[in-house]
Amino acid sequence: MHSLWGQKQMNRSTRPLSPHLQVYRLQLTSGLSVLHRGTGILLTIGTLLLVCWLAALAAGPEAYAATQAWFGTWYMKVLLFGWSAALFYHLCNGIRHLFWDAGMGYELKHAYASGYAVLIATAVLTLATWIAA
Repeated sequence: MHSLWGQKQMNRSTRPLSPHLQVYRLQLTSGLSVLHRGTGILLTIGTLLLVCWLAALAAGPEAYAATQAWFGTWYMKVLLFGWSAALFYHLCNGIRHLFWDAGMGYELKHAYASGYAVLIATAVLTLATWIAA
């Protein structure tokens, strides 16, 4: 069978497979890239909780008290902890990307060092926030 350009199409069983995630070993840089995208999605979803809290604040003392009670449950504290960790990770990794945009830190050793720095800064900022709260 020939295509419009006169090239012979390959049979499905003989064509080479494209490389995919199952072929490659996950590296720090690729893992952090996927995590950056994921935290962006989580921050968007978590912002709905912030809007809910602000709406309760505007609705009056009873709605605010009910919302505060809901935010005080263990499962909401876990969600809020995750949201704050996502916020700090996205912030720190965004700063890392700003340096990359300026042309700095592309060397492999610098990319790994900044990646580990992002993870450490995320943990420190998240824990410091929750300890201080």
